[in-house]
Amino acid sequence: MLDINKAIDDHASGRHDPEGHMHGLPRWSREIAQQLASDEGMDVLSEMQWRVIYTLRGLHRRNGRAGSARQIIRVLEKDFLEEGGRRSLYLLFPEGPISQGSRLAGVPAPPYSGDPAFGWAG
Repeated sequence: MLDINKAIDDHASGRHDPEGHMHGLPRWSREIAQQLASDEGMDVLSEMQWRVIYTLRGLHRRNGRAGSARQIIRVLEKDFLEEGGRRSLYLLFPEGPISQGSRLAGVPAPPYSGDPAFGWAG
């Protein structure tokens, strides 16, 4: 259950929202993203993972928080079609390219994207 006082305190301090996503783009850095990835059992992030992270940050910067994970997965699928599309994205981010990718990118994930199997095709 969400503790609203904790969420307000975390928001004010610039840490994380109740879903574990960082508040505010300015506090993000590659070092923070790499540390978060390491904490989640991912070693050194690959160049393709960084591309996804920067794509997510760019989308957020241009459009704000997406209304749905479908909007983002369509963009990512198109951008990563040559690398294998959706399947390759889920291999890069075992907890889901939208949920885990957004967390590492320091942007809020769209509503209802917490399911790591969202859109998994196999």
